[in-house]
Amino acid sequence: MKKSKNLMMAAALLTALTMLVAFNVREPAEETSIRTAVMVTDWERAKAYTLEYLNASTDEVINFKPTAKMRSFGQQMLHLAEANYGFASTASGKANPVPFGSLEKSDKYKTKDAVAKEVMASYDFVISAVHEIPESKMSEIVKVFNKFDLSRAATMDKAFEHQTHHRGQTTVYLRLKGIAPPQEKLF
Repeated sequence: MKKSKNLMMAAALLTALTMLVAFNVREPAEETSIRTAVMVTDWERAKAYTLEYLNASTDEVINFKPTAKMRSFGQQMLHLAEANYGFASTASGKANPVPFGSLEKSDKYKTKDAVAKEVMASYDFVISAVHEIPESKMSEIVKVFNKFDLSRAATMDKAFEHQTHHRGQTTVYLRLKGIAPPQEKLF
């Protein structure tokens, strides 16, 4: 009888231990999907917000420079796009389809539609890259701009910060042209 009780107790402990191990094995997979989902949601929101800025502009605004030494509105947006490609390429290991400076310095992006198409494509590239970085590689160190050692996750954080900064700069361009910028889009 005592032997039976001990066997049942051992079986119960083994079952509990198995469930605990199984739960812990599944937990990181859930974290991965949540982390990726949050990143993707933030980038999709940033893409929509940037599109609102582009939609608020005109062809005249696209080519507007507040001073001769500043970028035009369109160049700010194209710079943002080039950096999106660069950061996401570095973080994910995907080949960068756009050499740095090739968009911003090109004469072919003088219309709102042309700029918007390129900028939106950069966001699509970023979102695709985020989906392709496995959670197990997010903490790996990569070399950013051949100068900084950052984790893949931190590289994506810097990309987000960068696009936010340059989009924010274009608020002044719109205001100088008498256009109210889009409402803040934190969520």
